[in-house]
Amino acid sequence: MPQENLRLVERAIAAINARDIESYRACCTEDVKLETPMAAVGGVYEGIDGIRRFLTDVEEAAPDFRMELDGVEEVDSKRVIAFLRNNSTGRASGIRMAWPQTNVYDLIDGKISHVRMFVDRQEALKAVGLEE
Repeated sequence: MPQENLRLVERAIAAINARDIESYRACCTEDVKLETPMAAVGGVYEGIDGIRRFLTDVEEAAPDFRMELDGVEEVDSKRVIAFLRNNSTGRASGIRMAWPQTNVYDLIDGKISHVRMFVDRQEALKAVGLEE
């Protein structure tokens, strides 16, 4: 099962990069939640409609946004952590940006139920109990 969980997260990231909502949907529970670092301001993206809205928001802000996977590890049988590098160019500004991100994926019955995105790797590690 561990390899299956890791491959599931890899497929989900590839689907986001391809803007392929159907492939992403296949990786997730129906009530999936996506929590970005801006959740306190913009709220949490919920369900497949929320994921669709997330992809639209990304496309509007940075059409060339991509997540590059640096590593993926199983925390336990129900959580996976992914270490990423994001790249994009702001649509309005034209400014090229690159930044690290760490995502925590909560799983239920082999599907992603909750994604938490962190710009602070230590914060992500603390969230899953890997660091104090």
